[in-house]
Amino acid sequence: MDTLKILLGATLALILGALIAWVGKMNTGMNEASKDDVARMRQTIAEMEKEIQRLHDEKELRSLKQAAEEPSGTDLVTREEAEQSTEELEARLKLLEEEKAEAELNAKRADDEAQFLTGREAESRDKSARRARVINDAMLIARVAQWQEDPNFGDFAVLQVVSPENVQTGSVLAIRRNGGVLGKLRVGEITIDGAIANPVTQFGEIKPEPGDELILDEVVQLAN
Repeated sequence: MDTLKILLGATLALILGALIAWVGKMNTGMNEASKDDVARMRQTIAEMEKEIQRLHDEKELRSLKQAAEEPSGTDLVTREEAEQSTEELEARLKLLEEEKAEAELNAKRADDEAQFLTGREAESRDKSARRARVINDAMLIARVAQWQEDPNFGDFAVLQVVSPENVQTGSVLAIRRNGGVLGKLRVGEITIDGAIANPVTQFGEIKPEPGDELILDEVVQLAN
């Protein structure tokens, strides 16, 4: 049996198996598939199609060469036709090889970019987790006792001071909420009962509430 025909059949079987695996993977995790996964799947399918075409052309080229070298009265093509077809197939095979090399280069470049972006995302996640951990572990300095919005004097917070040694006039405290920072307050006045602080940042719809915890802004700066 023709060795190339056997190789073509085996290659087709491998390609079909790979396609089935790809489809199964995408069907089971399509909702979680990234754009990079989809792009790599399409790239692989395109490479498989080129490989099928290349093997098909090689088989046809072998048949034409054999017809050109051993013509007989029953041949369906003449020697000249066989030689012409052989040249065309050789040119097409060369083009396919070049396209295959370019596709492999593009696939490698895509993998390198995907690995780089994945690394950046992991680094960003690690940094965010570290920041949240530092903020959660920071020492409690004060709590918001009241939040007042006065059209004449502006917005301000009445604080319950927990760590008096860390609270001075001008101290900037960050409001800790859910592992993040809602905003910042600057202590403007210290009283026997607590302290008065004014907002450093503008608050939108989400405003300070009684019970919100305050930590030193220096800790937040170190966590960034």
